[in-house]
Amino acid sequence: MPAVAVHNLLKKYKNGKDTIDAVRGVSFEVEARTIFGIIGPDGAGKTSLFRMLTTLLLPDGGNATVDGSDIVKDYKAIRKKVGYMPGKFSLYQDLTVEENLNFFATIFNTTVEENYNLIRDIYVQIEPFKTRKAGKLSGGMKQKLALCCALIHKPIVLFLDEPTTGVDAVSRKEFWDMLQNLKRQGITILVSTPYMDEASQCTQVALMQNGKIMTTGTPKEITQNFKQVILAVKSQNMYQLLQDLSAWNEVQDVYSYGEYHHAIMKENYNKESLLHYLESKGNNKIDTHLVSPSIEDCFMQLMQNKHE
Repeated sequence: MPAVAVHNLLKKYKNGKDTIDAVRGVSFEVEARTIFGIIGPDGAGKTSLFRMLTTLLLPDGGNATVDGSDIVKDYKAIRKKVGYMPGKFSLYQDLTVEENLNFFATIFNTTVEENYNLIRDIYVQIEPFKTRKAGKLSGGMKQKLALCCALIHKPIVLFLDEPTTGVDAVSRKEFWDMLQNLKRQGITILVSTPYMDEASQCTQVALMQNGKIMTTGTPKEITQNFKQVILAVKSQNMYQLLQDLSAWNEVQDVYSYGEYHHAIMKENYNKESLLHYLESKGNNKIDTHLVSPSIEDCFMQLMQNKHE
């Protein structure tokens, strides 16, 4: 039995006379003891999806189970066996680190001591600040405290909604190291993120946009399905280069990617013709080379195919 099973889940919101389809027929399954990543930009529907799976929102259609319990019929059971860390820091900012942790343990009829082994590696990093009010913690420390509070009742499934947004690169790496350790302890983790590079940390991922899942699979499976050639190109005037690449008939799609532009080439393209064309347009010091597709490249291709 999958740890989480989602079938054609729907969520709509009223906005005056208009209806917004936040989640549109989403289906996927999550194996136990894995990290499943929902990857997509703001507004993709990730938060609405997580709120339904944690019984904070009622779906408008479809169904889902978490650890075999129905998210509508068995909502009380689900709340006892899931941990949820929302995207916005939602702990009591006027309580200290220690007081917040004890409060959440009490809600679930347990104690910090009873499940301390589960949070020990995380808590030792914030223990020196245990008497500091939560509102006075740094972003990374708030993140660690929120994770401890979500884990203190030893959940079977852990839901993390954009946990690394707004924190520094070092804290992001530390956080993912903590998640890998939790997976090894047998906890199933669903994590949403707008950062495409975090896909490599997940066992499986689902790419989500406009309320729909565009594809699912392991990160390797998704990138292997990308069959076209990608050229990384840069020059002195990157804006002009982007315009010129967009106009070249052998370029199917082009977008900025770090210090380069990624150009998705059509079949039988001619690199020498492309370089001659770019030089004729006044581009100087052109640097171009082949690159392997990333999850972000796959996401961009899926978006283009959707609009064609």
